[in-house]
Amino acid sequence: MVDLTTGLLFVVAAAASLFAAWTIGAGSTGATPFAPAVGANAITTMRATFIVGILGFAGAVLQGAAVTETVGEGLIRGVTLSPLAAAVALTIAAIYIAAGVFKGYPIATAFAITGSVVGVGLAMGGEPAWQEYGEIGLYWLLTPVVGVPAAYATTKFLRSDVKETIATALLVVIVGVVIANMEFLLLGPPDEQMSIAAVLGAQIPGPQIGGVLGITAVIAGGLSALSVRAVRYDPIRAQRWLLLSLGALVAFTAGGGKVGLAVGPLVPLLGEVLGDVAITPVLIFGGIGILFGSWMVSSRMIKALSQDYADLGPRRSVAILVPSFVIAQIGIFYGIPMSFNQIFISAIGGMGLAAGGAGVSREKFLYTALAWIGSLIFSLVIGYGVYAGVREVTGLE
Repeated sequence: MVDLTTGLLFVVAAAASLFAAWTIGAGSTGATPFAPAVGANAITTMRATFIVGILGFAGAVLQGAAVTETVGEGLIRGVTLSPLAAAVALTIAAIYIAAGVFKGYPIATAFAITGSVVGVGLAMGGEPAWQEYGEIGLYWLLTPVVGVPAAYATTKFLRSDVKETIATALLVVIVGVVIANMEFLLLGPPDEQMSIAAVLGAQIPGPQIGGVLGITAVIAGGLSALSVRAVRYDPIRAQRWLLLSLGALVAFTAGGGKVGLAVGPLVPLLGEVLGDVAITPVLIFGGIGILFGSWMVSSRMIKALSQDYADLGPRRSVAILVPSFVIAQIGIFYGIPMSFNQIFISAIGGMGLAAGGAGVSREKFLYTALAWIGSLIFSLVIGYGVYAGVREVTGLE
């Protein structure tokens, strides 16, 4: 039987989680995917806002389980976040992210929420999960190290003398390989994710790796062949559809990679309050917050990224979206809480360097990087201090 105080704190924690999901939809998940398409005049801001909300919701439900489990149970050892701790952590992070959204600076949500969760966990007497921190820190460190050169190389490749049909086909092959191996919640056993290649490959006689590689090749090759045909039929229209398709994939990926930051702390709480629960309803709850955040506010960040950071044409936009999609899917595969804005803006930096730096605001990139670093430190310290203070004053845990 749950006492009244615990029940009220759980409600507060759930409200804070929904608010955090809303700010994520308003910021990184809502803005990053279609900003290049808007900047290239392939779609209007309002239409992009509507579509990205739907796709972010779908990604949250179908791909959000791995990161949710990491945030909920992998960031601190020895304790389970209480309703009070979850409410403090999520509220602090959400307020910080919302401030960035309304100021026009894309805050690294993974830094803010991870820092606040670790801060309150340590204040509860938990132990640091050093191995998990090492994996997360390595991914965050390698994001610009890999993203900048990848976007730089893609931009140079698209600006070279290679025929457009060949260039598009090669990029679509890369995207197709990732699509084939994206893991979805509904394809696996209950509360587990599996990829299309793994499911279909298991039906092919012989070693499993052979089946997976075979299905991957068929999917990647088929998509590449379709892109070649489209470019030959109408190059301008094909370029527009490629840009919109990449934006859709990135929007879906953003939902899957970010929802866990908002709802992860709720998972252990539900286990204590309600007993064992399926993860899908939790993901739907977070996906709803992302959906409405995207619809209501993301147009602000779409404007910031499509106009303030760079002058984005179709080829530059493709050069940003392809590496962003690949890097983000790697993070989802390993269950790492990611900063989608960090991924996306690193790609913008690589594209800008390849284009000679024209149209890229170095000053705003500097301010954004400082905001990212500050968000991790600030949220950790404030999370620890606020939770310790509230506990001391109220006597609640």
